[in-house]
Amino acid sequence: MSDYQIRLKAFSWLREKSEVYDDILPRKLLQEGFEYDGIKIPLVSPQGIFKPRQMKLPLTITSISNGPYDDKEIGNFIIYKYRGTDINHRDNVGLRNAMAQNVPLIYFNSIMPGKYISVWPAFIIADMPNELTFKIAFDDKKLPIVKSNKISDSSDARREYITTTVKRRIHQQSFRERVLYAYKTQCTLCRLKHKELLDAAHIIPDSDPASKPTVDNGLALCKIHHAAYDKFFIGITPDYTIEIRDDLLREVDGPMLQHGLKELNKLSIQLPTKAGDRPNKEFLEIKYQQFLHF
Repeated sequence: MSDYQIRLKAFSWLREKSEVYDDILPRKLLQEGFEYDGIKIPLVSPQGIFKPRQMKLPLTITSISNGPYDDKEIGNFIIYKYRGTDINHRDNVGLRNAMAQNVPLIYFNSIMPGKYISVWPAFIIADMPNELTFKIAFDDKKLPIVKSNKISDSSDARREYITTTVKRRIHQQSFRERVLYAYKTQCTLCRLKHKELLDAAHIIPDSDPASKPTVDNGLALCKIHHAAYDKFFIGITPDYTIEIRDDLLREVDGPMLQHGLKELNKLSIQLPTKAGDRPNKEFLEIKYQQFLHF
């Protein structure tokens, strides 16, 4: 049973499960893992650096939300903490050997307790023992993995670009999951509960330097109401009251306008149960003042 074949099977299994679970994988699924030659291969353990006993080198590394190792993002890369302070701990040695052999790993990021985003191939590109950290970069899934367990056609510039893109995707998916969870997976305006039709809308747009990726800067909105809010057809006051633009209230244009927008006027939005997750009133005021100018 070779590391190479198990690693290929892990990548294939994750690709399939990521499609089924819309990229957000439950921890229980990862703990159960996949079957290879009649043997179950788990993908995670209580430790962040994980090597199945059937393998010689680590298969996965995991960043846990509020975990003990305080992994960081510095520049365009991920800085991953050693396990403990012993540079010669077997897990740290395992990652060092993976770096020396340019072996692709799987990176799991915990976006909230029990839910993970998977990214592969991940590579250890630097070992910094004085800081007890490794530097991680990601590469293109479409590149072939050659028999030596290495990704062919390595490019520092490509890896830097892909890593930056992956980090942005992780942030977006984390924001979406946390906002939808706070709003019990329903539109705060119309109560639609189909997750596939819901977005996590920013109050202060993500493109604004003042924007924050926090739940209190988000609203769970169906796709119609998200577009209407972003384009100022809908306003939400700092006291959580919905307002529909005056010209729409005077317009006659069928049941969608009547029932989907006009009938929401002067109603209150559905708020998260947790006070800290509720829309920031200062953010709502900024957006509402923009709405009043339309």
